[in-house]
Amino acid sequence: MLTRRTLAALAGATALALSLAAPAMAQDKIVIKFSHVVAPDTPKGKGAAKFEELAEAYTNGAVDVEVYPNSQLYKDKEELEALQLGAVQMLAPSLAKFGPLGVQDFEVFDLPFIFPSYDALRKVTQGEVGKALLAKLEDKGIAGLAYWDNGFKIMSANSPLHVPDDFLGLKMRIQSSKVLEAEMNALGAVPQVMAFSEVYQALQTGVVDGTENPPSNMYTQKMHEVQKHATLSGHGYLGYAVIVNKQFWDGLPEDVRAGLDKAMAEATDYANSIAKEENDKALAAMQAAGTTEFHELTDEERATWVAALEPVHEEMAGRIGAETIAAVKAAVAE
Repeated sequence: MLTRRTLAALAGATALALSLAAPAMAQDKIVIKFSHVVAPDTPKGKGAAKFEELAEAYTNGAVDVEVYPNSQLYKDKEELEALQLGAVQMLAPSLAKFGPLGVQDFEVFDLPFIFPSYDALRKVTQGEVGKALLAKLEDKGIAGLAYWDNGFKIMSANSPLHVPDDFLGLKMRIQSSKVLEAEMNALGAVPQVMAFSEVYQALQTGVVDGTENPPSNMYTQKMHEVQKHATLSGHGYLGYAVIVNKQFWDGLPEDVRAGLDKAMAEATDYANSIAKEENDKALAAMQAAGTTEFHELTDEERATWVAALEPVHEEMAGRIGAETIAAVKAAVAE
């Protein structure tokens, strides 16, 4: 549910958005508000800043990109509706966000242990399967531009998480995703859907016991200060789709859109090239801080995780689409 204040803001923005089809006519500059929910010093935050720099350069100043990090404008549940209404023009939501929007195919990215490496992931995000998934957003008034990595996730809590039985009864924060709910249920945990901006306080106060995140998100939100244990499980992937309001995008002059396409292509290469590096740095920084004990799964322990989570693939086939899951697995195996 959107708050009264947010609804008022959206109503005002909607009035302004009536002229979206001809954005260049209304102002000296075309303004692109780029909203996201993470910190500026994360891979996504740095990618957004790089796009801002390149977009303004490649359009010769015709475009003014305004980046709003850390949920300054909208929280997780609000931002997609804001984009559809035209209150913002660009987002980079996590791929799980499209499930509640009615495009459950994207939840394939949440399936545990479906991507064994970044190279395997690229076969999907840079291939025909990835393009086909982005095309499914058009009916929702959204144009998909690119996939940006964050990275592979680790589990954290205030107790050790070595085998699935260690999760029994733990309240684990997840973003809104039926796949992630099924994942936590398979481990015996109690999934708690919560906005990203609220997680630190929830961990600090014990509202939830733990969560899952790539190291860069965990570190920049200081979650390691309030989590005693973490396991380097790499069980799941967190990535984003950079999206724009389709009516706004289609209404741009061709030369401006060409400049923005070039900026997005280069910003995507940049964001994805630094993602693993940023996560490695974040993990090292958290290990140096000494507030969290990090555990590397043994081969035997990993086998128990895989066995516990494999049924999630079959359970979610009816929701995601068996064909989508098969297409992703086929691409990964190429």
